Amino acid sequence: MATVQRDYYEVLGVPHDADASAIKDAFRELAMKYHPDRNKAPDAEEKFKEIAEAYAILSDPKKRAQYDRGGFAGVADFTPEDLFGGIDFGDIFGDMGFGFDFGGGSIFDRLFRHGRRGPARGHDLEIMLTVPLERINSGGEETVRYTRSVSCPTCAGSGAKPGTTPRQCETCGGTGRRVISRDQKQEKGSIHFQQITVCPACQGRGVFIDSPCQACHGTGQIEKEESLKVTIPIGVEEATALRIPAHGMQSEEPNGVPGDLYVIVRSAQDPRFERAGADLWRVETLDVVDAVLGTKLTVPTLEGQVDVKVPAGTQPDEILRLRGKGLARPGGGGYGNLNVRIQVHIPENPTVEERHLYEQLRSFGLNNTQKKRWWQTP
Repeated sequence: MATVQRDYYEVLGVPHDADASAIKDAFRELAMKYHPDRNKAPDAEEKFKEIAEAYAILSDPKKRAQYDRGGFAGVADFTPEDLFGGIDFGDIFGDMGFGFDFGGGSIFDRLFRHGRRGPARGHDLEIMLTVPLERINSGGEETVRYTRSVSCPTCAGSGAKPGTTPRQCETCGGTGRRVISRDQKQEKGSIHFQQITVCPACQGRGVFIDSPCQACHGTGQIEKEESLKVTIPIGVEEATALRIPAHGMQSEEPNGVPGDLYVIVRSAQDPRFERAGADLWRVETLDVVDAVLGTKLTVPTLEGQVDVKVPAGTQPDEILRLRGKGLARPGGGGYGNLNVRIQVHIPENPTVEERHLYEQLRSFGLNNTQKKRWWQTP
């Protein structure tokens, strides 16, 4: 039987416009209630996983925006490291012990990473890429350039001068962490907590460097300018984040994997159009006489100019819709429309001759109105 995935807002019991504080409070309360080490109900673990996943998405503005825009499909590619790597659970639960190690791995390692341990991954990078509407319409490759931290090639990321090796920290045994264990009594037994903090002696590095590498000054990382080609999907939606794995910041821990690069695609401003999804909008201004009698306009599109017939009697703000002349829709779903909004220009300072003609028109209109009233009189 298929399992129906619940809306993340429903899981946390918060409205869609909830702020970060409300989301955090809701998660804290529910996580304490369904934590598998406190709640022994058969479904507690699954509920806790559902709650944690909802919080991981909604607490991150970028992931939340992708979910709001694309639903579950918009966040389907995230790994557990993507979801939980940047969350400070110590800040959320304080001294309660949740989110830290519970002997044999943290609760999130046990439930989401299947017990796998390893160095923390690097931070993700986010850059903006502005592309013209023609590229969005056709898709294709674009080059992005950015700067990120990478492993120092001189010392291979160790931070130590070539020919020397870092000295292991005796306080933490090279782990970079300090473990504080304690027992907390409960009504039905006790729970053993292990709180993991950064080693105060080595500041989390696990080693001391007596002879720093001159190229990176002992950091093990250097700043590097990089460029790479990214593929713009046809009809890509505004502010879509394209994820490029392992092209983010280098991990601060030895042997850690880099974070990911997110390329946020935005449409370049175009003097001809305004974008609204797959539709394009344009304003054309007519003289009064052309609005009354009708005319023909030459209108630009992404594929060249086309002639558009303006019917007689066109009213201000009326929209002429050119079907299929907008942007390509994502996934081969056809094309949007080019909508031409008509504005009518009213002369501000008509000439004497123009004023005379307008007065004649007004007189003609009054005469027609009087005739109509006479005809309707019983």
